[in-house]
Amino acid sequence: MSILGIDRITYGVADVASCRKFFLDWGLKLVRESGDALEFETLNGCEVFVRAKEDPALPRAIEPGSTLREVTWGVQTERDLAHVRIVLGGMNGTDPNGLGIAFRVSKKRTLDVKGVPINAWGQPGRGVNRRSTFYERAEPIEVGHVVFFTYCLAELERFYVEKLGFCVSDRYPGRGVFLRCGAEGGHHDLFLLQPPAPKRGLNHVAYVVRDIHEVFGGGLHISRCGWETEIGPGRHPISSAYFWYVKNPAGALAEYYTDEDQLDGNWQPREFQQAPEVFAEWAVVGGIDGNTRRARAAPK
Repeated sequence: MSILGIDRITYGVADVASCRKFFLDWGLKLVRESGDALEFETLNGCEVFVRAKEDPALPRAIEPGSTLREVTWGVQTERDLAHVRIVLGGMNGTDPNGLGIAFRVSKKRTLDVKGVPINAWGQPGRGVNRRSTFYERAEPIEVGHVVFFTYCLAELERFYVEKLGFCVSDRYPGRGVFLRCGAEGGHHDLFLLQPPAPKRGLNHVAYVVRDIHEVFGGGLHISRCGWETEIGPGRHPISSAYFWYVKNPAGALAEYYTDEDQLDGNWQPREFQQAPEVFAEWAVVGGIDGNTRRARAAPK
């Protein structure tokens, strides 16, 4: 079975109007709107649906309040869908964490989108007499990964690896596992985290942007719009990615990220102990003010 990545995410939210503003400021395109139903797209057609949390058509929530209610995974062919039906007994269901999951032949579009090359020492990728790019805001390319808290980590890992064919990229032994859809791809499409106190719920949804300059441009813009940064900009040692996390009225956090490691079947998963320096090589707590372009004062 060939799962290509996330094709759609669906939120159930308490304040649809606030979410409408947030996702427009975030850089998504609003393609349909009807009452308490909003449908957004990233540049490549990955869908972000927002529904009122009382909508009876939504899968059951895994935590109170606004949160992600379903992840739809895109597959390559109808044959892959047939395999899903055999393995799971249908196209929609829940994982062991209680999250709604669905599958469809991917509707995402192929794009010719490239980031700005870096003039590294001895390797001027951008070239001579070429300035770099500055972004006034971000336009996310796709939903790259989702992260959930769980209290049944081992069972959840077995479900995604043994039933759906996900591959382990790296792990925190007994605490977390980074999973990618197939042998070849970005560092993770799904990260499962088991905290010391039993808990399940959404940690964040991550949106891919072109390059580090767009991470900064998007973060500064979202700051100017009045949304609160949790942490970022920063850089993850495990995946090498640059990040910026923002509090999202649709639930938990939203992340801009770029420059994650690309893996294939030769990759050997590593084990890490959770620690601040493992989460971030460096990071700005509270973000950067979009108007002054200076770091906000860290809380005491």
